[in-house]
Amino acid sequence: MTTGRCLCGDITFTVNTKLTDASVCHCGQCRKQSGHLWASAVAPLAEVEIEGPVHWYEASGRAKRGFCPRCGSFLFWKAHDEDTIGIALGALHEPTGITLERHIFTADKGDYYEITDGLPQR
Repeated sequence: MTTGRCLCGDITFTVNTKLTDASVCHCGQCRKQSGHLWASAVAPLAEVEIEGPVHWYEASGRAKRGFCPRCGSFLFWKAHDEDTIGIALGALHEPTGITLERHIFTADKGDYYEITDGLPQR
């Protein structure tokens, strides 16, 4: 079981299974919403319990992003046609036991940093 919350604590969540596919997203939308890049891992939606006033932003015709309306923490990413949910690694209580696996949308990364950790890039 893994738990987490937003910055102000209005939203809490519990993941009742192992989080998988830990990645860092460098796409323009994640960079705009987070202010840099977004690290997340994935769980089946049915295994995640969320409490609190999550606001969902329809980021595209493909997915929505969940955040706290009080403190602005960007917590979740949910594709409309999938039964999984991406959860922000920074919102998890430690220790997480999670290791990053890859970087995604690296062609869209900002010009102000380099990716030098040796993880696979897509």
